[in-house]
Amino acid sequence: MQVKSADLNSLRIKRDSGSGNNSKARYIIIALIIVLLAIIAIWMLTGSGADKLDAKVITVYSSSSSGGEEEAVLAASGYVVAQRKASVASKGTGRLVFLGVVEGDQVYKGQIIARIEDEDIKAQLAQAKANLSLSEAELTDAENSYNRSRELLKTGSGTQVEHDAADARLKRVKASIEVAKAIVLASEVSLENTLIRAPFNGTVLTKNADVGEVVAPFAASASSRAAVVTIADMTSLQVEADVSESNIQKIKPNQDCTIALDAYPNIKYPGYVAKIVPTADRAKATVLVKIGFKEYDSKVLPEMSAKVQFLSQASTRSLREEKTAIFVPVSAIITENGNSFVYKVVSGKTMKQKVTLGERTGTSFEIVSGISDGDRILESPDSSVTEGMEIKD
Repeated sequence: MQVKSADLNSLRIKRDSGSGNNSKARYIIIALIIVLLAIIAIWMLTGSGADKLDAKVITVYSSSSSGGEEEAVLAASGYVVAQRKASVASKGTGRLVFLGVVEGDQVYKGQIIARIEDEDIKAQLAQAKANLSLSEAELTDAENSYNRSRELLKTGSGTQVEHDAADARLKRVKASIEVAKAIVLASEVSLENTLIRAPFNGTVLTKNADVGEVVAPFAASASSRAAVVTIADMTSLQVEADVSESNIQKIKPNQDCTIALDAYPNIKYPGYVAKIVPTADRAKATVLVKIGFKEYDSKVLPEMSAKVQFLSQASTRSLREEKTAIFVPVSAIITENGNSFVYKVVSGKTMKQKVTLGERTGTSFEIVSGISDGDRILESPDSSVTEGMEIKD
């Protein structure tokens, strides 16, 4: 009986040792996974840090490539002003029934640009002409009566009283004819005043009234208009600039100048000092100087702002547009197989860009095509630079 009991105990399975081995394996696997994930995370955070390029990046801008400028003794700013300008109004009062121009139209002296209603004036003129015809008809009868009374007086068949009466009637008729002619002339003038004509050759700048509105020489209410249009003689344009009293001695009549409009800064217009107004502005301590254009084009418009440079000597400059171009350092150019390239920086990475070179000026090349104003490029790329490399901030 005891032998059987011992044999059964020897067959019992020992579970504790196997469970320990499995736990150790599981811990090892988890540790390996954690280490692997840490390595991956570090690699993702650092990326290809070793591949990031530490290089100087520059931004390119266009600049003037013109030759040397004349020496300027003084600079001033002002506005283009038409020296011959008019707000054209009607001499009569009435409703505007015709307007034949708009802004920008060219007009010539005497051209009818607008007309106010004139039916009442035409009626007055017709009545005045009828009265003149009536007086002229009475003149024939008055002259015949006068001649008859004179003949009768000579023969003694008539009296002096009758002759004097005929003479007085004739004079009254002649006087009434003169009055009728004056009334006709006044009516014709009134009719002419319904026509609004251009006072000189020029260009319409603004349209101040529309058909249907009431116009008057002096607008007395908000519902009436004084000026119909505003015109300017575009051949009388000058720049009016304020010059400080302390610098006015640097300016003299007919002194050469260059004029640059803010709207077209690359165009230089030759000019001269046309007039120094002989009075000063007490509030601003300035003197008004008018600068005339020696040459200009249709781009010059009234009220444009301008900058004027007063030159120290006579200028031979003619109207021209200053050339602007993009220049990059010679060190930024890479030459491969006869082609020229630069490395642009786009979204933080290098991009190889083919360019067309112009003239070389000192340490810079003019770029004809390939890059634009405001692009960012590498200033001095070396042979290790490749396309797609990240740039260190």
